[in-house]
Amino acid sequence: MTRPPFARLCTVTATAHGGFPPDRFLTLADVAEVLNISASQTYALVRNGDLQGIRIGGRGQWRVERAKLEEYIARMYDQTRDYVAQHPFTGGEGPSGEAAHRG
Repeated sequence: MTRPPFARLCTVTATAHGGFPPDRFLTLADVAEVLNISASQTYALVRNGDLQGIRIGGRGQWRVERAKLEEYIARMYDQTRDYVAQHPFTGGEGPSGEAAHRG
C-alpha cells in the first residue's frame, strides 16, 4: 500500500495515515512525486544545490529531509511572487512567457 504524496509531508500523527510513521527523510522518488516532476529533475535540484539533500550509505543514496523540502517550496513561492511583481501580466504574453502570436 503506497501513501499519497501529501501523506509524506503531513505532520499529523501516524494513525491518521494508516499507521505509517512520519518520515523525516524522503527519497528522490518521493520528492519527485510530491513536486510532480521527474526523477531526473529532482536529482538535478539536489546536485546543483537548489534543494538541500544528503547522501547516505555505501551506495550514496540521496535523501531529502522533509523540512528542507518544505523550505524549498516556500522559497519557490517567494521567488514566484517576486517574479510576478516584477513582470506584471499585460495580456500580451502566453503561459510560457512568450509573446502571443496573432494571425
